[in-house]
Amino acid sequence: MITAPDSAPGHKPARAVAVIGAAGYIGGLVIDALRRDRRSVERILALDVKPLPEGQTGEGVVFEELDVRSARLAELIDEHGIDTVVDLAGIVTPAQGMTRNTQYAIDVDGTHNVLEACVEKGVRQLVILSSGAAYGFHVDNPPQVDERYPLRGNEELPYARHKRLVEELLAKYRHSHPELLQLVFRPALMLGSGSPAMPMFERRWLVTVSNEARFVFVWDEDVAACIVKGIHERKSGIYNLAGDGALTMQEIARITGARCMPVAAPLLRTALALLKRLRLTTAGPEQVTFLRYRPVLANAALKCDFGFTPTRTSREAFEAYWRSRAS
Repeated sequence: MITAPDSAPGHKPARAVAVIGAAGYIGGLVIDALRRDRRSVERILALDVKPLPEGQTGEGVVFEELDVRSARLAELIDEHGIDTVVDLAGIVTPAQGMTRNTQYAIDVDGTHNVLEACVEKGVRQLVILSSGAAYGFHVDNPPQVDERYPLRGNEELPYARHKRLVEELLAKYRHSHPELLQLVFRPALMLGSGSPAMPMFERRWLVTVSNEARFVFVWDEDVAACIVKGIHERKSGIYNLAGDGALTMQEIARITGARCMPVAAPLLRTALALLKRLRLTTAGPEQVTFLRYRPVLANAALKCDFGFTPTRTSREAFEAYWRSRAS
């Protein structure tokens, strides 16, 4: 049900790859990784609403400005002879003023547009970055969540809700269009030496709501390496992407030198609601759920079935991230 065969016999190696969301944080790592390890890839089409950073075009990389929702996507797939699409588009942290409708349009409608374009133009493989958030943040999550666990998302958390809806779309297309290979990754929180700052961990006082909440991390270069491996080997299936182990907020505080401040959940919800109403924070009371009931992702399928062992544990990934922030 979860892991399809490692490769599709008879399929030709990928010759042209489109990367949607190429100008983003992970997109840049994937482009760089593909440049270093070209193997079967002759051409890379980089797609984003904003230009690539200087130095990332050239050497077989062509950039086209494109919104993931645009009907022009199918035309570009056809024009560039794309047979593999990597979809990294999505709203993790919405910009100030971005509505939930806009987030939905990019996350869910955008994925639908990608699927339709892939089917219409005969794309062989779709590699897509989902999220461990698709499982949802729930009090009854098991100690470890593997790929067989149901996707429940959270209605009050747009990112988790949208990732669940995206995966429901993907499941429908796996049934109706089995000719389109799907490789779906569900990463934990992604960290790296060049990753964006995570303000929730960079305060002198870290709020704790539950001593049982545990954070799982994955090194960003491992994410890019898995995507590139999946492209070259024509992999399909669904895999959690996570380093071994997990960290509590208390353990994170010991690494960063912060102090923990226990706050009762009802009080924190009230405080966040007030601060958001005063526009002093973008985080609302729903963030309490995000902090309390985090899914801890199991990575056995990634190691055994996909054939990749993360280079850093959750602790090592966070420590390396924190060292890079301090330097």
